[in-house]
Amino acid sequence: MNDSHPQAQRYLAETHRVENQPPPLVDYDAYGSDRALIEALTGFGLDAEAAGLEAFGQRAGSTAMIELGIAANANPPELWTHDRYGHRIDEVRFHPAYHQLMRYAIEQGLHASPWTDRRKGAQLARAARYYLHTQAEAAHCCPITMTYAAIPALRHQPELFERFASRITARVYDPRNVPESDKSGLTVGMAMTEKQGGSDVRGNTTRAHPLDQPGPGRAYELVGHKWFVSAPMCDLFLVLAQSPGGLSCFLMPRWRPDGTRNPLQIQQLKRKMGNIANASCETELRGALAWMVGEEGRGVRTIIEMVAATRYDCMIGSAAGMRQALVQAIHHCRHRQAFGKRLSEQPLMQNLLADLALESEAAMLLAMRVAHALDQPEDEHERLLARLATPVGKYWICKRTPHHAYEAMEVIGGTGVMESHVMARLFRESPVNAIWEGSGNVQCLDMLRAMSREPEVTEAWFAELARAAGENSELDRHVAALQRDLRDPEMMDYRARDLADRMALALQATLLVRHTPSAVADAFCASRLAGTGSRNYGTLPRGTDCKAIIERALNC
Repeated sequence: MNDSHPQAQRYLAETHRVENQPPPLVDYDAYGSDRALIEALTGFGLDAEAAGLEAFGQRAGSTAMIELGIAANANPPELWTHDRYGHRIDEVRFHPAYHQLMRYAIEQGLHASPWTDRRKGAQLARAARYYLHTQAEAAHCCPITMTYAAIPALRHQPELFERFASRITARVYDPRNVPESDKSGLTVGMAMTEKQGGSDVRGNTTRAHPLDQPGPGRAYELVGHKWFVSAPMCDLFLVLAQSPGGLSCFLMPRWRPDGTRNPLQIQQLKRKMGNIANASCETELRGALAWMVGEEGRGVRTIIEMVAATRYDCMIGSAAGMRQALVQAIHHCRHRQAFGKRLSEQPLMQNLLADLALESEAAMLLAMRVAHALDQPEDEHERLLARLATPVGKYWICKRTPHHAYEAMEVIGGTGVMESHVMARLFRESPVNAIWEGSGNVQCLDMLRAMSREPEVTEAWFAELARAAGENSELDRHVAALQRDLRDPEMMDYRARDLADRMALALQATLLVRHTPSAVADAFCASRLAGTGSRNYGTLPRGTDCKAIIERALNC
């Protein structure tokens, strides 16, 4: 047949129809479809309607929000060190999608609501909203978290708190590069890490020189470098520097009060594997004005409350990443067929999906339990539990996320590796929280430090675990062995990761036994506590009700 024949041209044009491909997961209710989250919040006494979670969840899963996340990551921030005339401007410019995400997060109070809303459950409500919002896009949440975490640190210096707190907590997003005095809403960044020290901030070499009388609340000029400055377009930064009295904490504005630019000069933006929509940079401080926050020489003590809050958000953010990866995997399997039936109906895939669901729910429940503890600072048990659960939870959840993301990507197959699929972004983002705000080893050492300096935290931990005593034999054996090994003081630093692993699993199992159906709790305890050594996902024991676990995981 001649190729010019009309029928031949029709054959060449129609090679195939697109079949057996899942529809895009858009316009779904991220809250209403998450039965585990709903039950957890109800169990902790949160009024979901009062917290506005129904509407918030619908927005989190909307096409509009998903598209903003895609656009913000497809168009990374750009550094402009000088304007067209040669003036130094040190300005990072973002895609409009980034600003829309920031504006929505701040207008919803994710940056400050627990500090302004004194109602019962304010921390828990904020944690739930942060968990839902981060599933749409995680990178922009970095300045949201730091702004939220700055308030506890600023309370160490009442006059600075009085001057800035109302605008830090205001639900106003103003991205303009202008002095803070011209704004009604401010964001706060952080500048601690230096090349030579990394997590060991006591090795910082940046110097703080008093302009007049030294001491808390007084003005200094900072000279030195910062290896990582997160969100460099924030209006204020909490900084650690060496003053004459030792390592101290400072609040550094991007503009001086007289309207001139503060000389914090951006050398370059970091070219990061993940966290693309957010800017991180290297900065030289060339006599930058800053005010001392808290007692001189006690900078770590002053800023540690900020660090604890950012670590807590890392825990929530990683749990959110797990949730989104799980949702994508289940959605794919419900619409994809192979070997004659849907993937979600095949036993081996059900084993894998259910296992991923267990990991996700356990991470979420631990994060929400910490939020519930933070809502009760006057309760000594809750205070002690939060002190230990924060480093343990941050270590464990953030470290579990990359493998979880990889398995979800493998479920989806080759499409999941493509940049056109959200799984590529989730996978790139998955290691970030484990490294940000103190790596795994730092968290383990902080855990040991807490137990050594305040032995009551260990008592509170086991008091929490005792609430599920007698409910699951595997959990009882796990807790007994953990108690025995924690009483052994030999080589605690060497054994810290093993202990942190087991402590995290014990708390997760306790929470699941107390708050979830037996199908979930029993499967978790049987798969996580009964065996020894490492295991891959998809190895749940016989008798597990995988179908019930999967249906619970994505109720839509």
